[in-house]
Amino acid sequence: MPKNQFQRTVFAFLTVVITVHAYVFYSLYVVNGAALRAATGADSVLHAIQAQGGVYMFGRMLPIWAVVLIEFCFAFGLECVMGSPCSFRLARKVYDPQTTHPVTFESAIICATVGLMCPAMSFLATWFYYPYYEGFHILTLFANWLRLVCYNFPFAFFTQLFFIQPLIRTVFKAIFVRGKQEKRPA
Repeated sequence: MPKNQFQRTVFAFLTVVITVHAYVFYSLYVVNGAALRAATGADSVLHAIQAQGGVYMFGRMLPIWAVVLIEFCFAFGLECVMGSPCSFRLARKVYDPQTTHPVTFESAIICATVGLMCPAMSFLATWFYYPYYEGFHILTLFANWLRLVCYNFPFAFFTQLFFIQPLIRTVFKAIFVRGKQEKRPA
């Protein structure tokens, strides 16, 4: 759908903005919410985060906005360098974009992107949220990475395929197709 590098960058930006917010919410509320509430005795996850002084990242407590910003920077860089280019190539190896129905081809791109980005971002998150206060061990890092992939992959697959990418494609079309139509002479 994006035709040039600028459009690909805008598409990646829009995707990562929504995806990072969804993952931070998912990680804090769905995956770790009960543990956060139990550890602090708070009645809600947000109060638990406030009670502990932020979200544990890089061996210290950081505010939620900092966590979102850090994850956004890494996810956007990874999406531009690896996610988008490699997923398109992988989908093109299986399907010919000229003869394949656009929905099938776009779904193949989404699946390839999830297959690449989920393990890569889970690996980065393993380093970000590693319990450094317990000391470092490579097997713990590997086990935490596998655990994160198992938690994140189903969430990534279904949200990207059925919610995030359809929304981004709709927004993208509204931005670039409307702009193209307004430039045409009457």
